[in-house]
Amino acid sequence: MENHMLDNKTLLVTGGTGSFGHCFTKYVLEHYNPKKIIIYSRDEYKQFVMRNKFKKYDAKLRFFIGDVRDEARMRSALAGGVDYIIHAAA
Repeated sequence: MENHMLDNKTLLVTGGTGSFGHCFTKYVLEHYNPKKIIIYSRDEYKQFVMRNKFKKYDAKLRFFIGDVRDEARMRSALAGGVDYIIHAAA
């Protein structure tokens, strides 16, 4: 079995509910086996929509409301341990 760099890793995607975040999340979930993907964004409704779109991956996705300009909130999102941050926030 091939070892992929994102397998069993935790990723945090800032701006995760945007166009890039959707595409990136879909690609990773279909091609790798991440431990967890944290979708970090400011929009609760967009997180709701995305959660429903990726319902079959619910065990691997976490949704976190926050703004990249809020250092305390960012630190809180990273607290559980993150291997990679994908910065896609505008």
